[in-house]
Amino acid sequence: MPHRTGGEAAAMTDVDAGGGDRLALAVLTQYRMATTEQIHLLLAPDVRIEQTRRRLTKLRTEGLLDRVTLPQAGRTRVWFPTGYGVQVASGWPELRGRRPPRTVSDRTAVRLRVGHGLTVTETALAFIQDARQRGDLCRPLDWIPEVYHPLGSGEAVIPDALMFYQRGSAGSDGAMLRAFVEVDRATMGPERLAAKVPAYARLHRYTPAPIAQRRTAGQEPPQEEWRRHYPLFPRVLFVLDGTGPAGIETRIRALRAAAGDPALAGFLRDVPVLAAPLVDLLQGGPSAPVWRPIQAPDHRVGWTQPRHP
Repeated sequence: MPHRTGGEAAAMTDVDAGGGDRLALAVLTQYRMATTEQIHLLLAPDVRIEQTRRRLTKLRTEGLLDRVTLPQAGRTRVWFPTGYGVQVASGWPELRGRRPPRTVSDRTAVRLRVGHGLTVTETALAFIQDARQRGDLCRPLDWIPEVYHPLGSGEAVIPDALMFYQRGSAGSDGAMLRAFVEVDRATMGPERLAAKVPAYARLHRYTPAPIAQRRTAGQEPPQEEWRRHYPLFPRVLFVLDGTGPAGIETRIRALRAAAGDPALAGFLRDVPVLAAPLVDLLQGGPSAPVWRPIQAPDHRVGWTQPRHP
């Protein structure tokens, strides 16, 4: 094997460091925004946070990231990709097909969305940290915000996030789980929150109209659109925040009322739909039995429970 010179070895070290820069930019492009601490815990919890700060500052000087400062939150810095950063990262294979909205790189838009955006990132962090502790696999890029799922006639379901989660470590035979995650900060009324349940039921049964053509013998009938992307319809998880215990109960009652619609019975038999307060996820971990099935909110279950106990 050829011997590397000192300069070549240094260049290889720079390549490794560049991998960390690439992941930081990819995660911020995908997540839209995160605080310094959130990025640190997502990407490099085993090193000192100063290293993460230096990396983010370096990416900012290169024009790939920018930040806003929240004076009402102890001057917390919130990082987001610039337009140039989005352009660079969107061409990478790991982000292909996940292009963020153009407003992700707009400082005003970031300020206006920071409450919801940081809560979604905090929810992602809760699942990712819990997976690490359990020896499961849920990497930062396995959390994909705002995936568009058409319903026809220009309508769509756009969950706050789609999460991929594998029981057991990489290379194991653990089950692959998927979940649509809705993060509710009590900024809309309970009825609007509950209306998301029938929307997911519509997505569950939505079959695109076939292109007008003559069907041949033995041709497969049209399938639901979601089957093109998932072997099983993802679970639906409502994470509730922004209100106290009484407000949480009001919102869970609204979800329970929506679940009482007989037209949703088949959907709710096939797909677990669960709700939990964010504070419970942060205290006990998302894998703890803190989730309430919306059809039976007096019960407490883990979100990874079998579909048909």
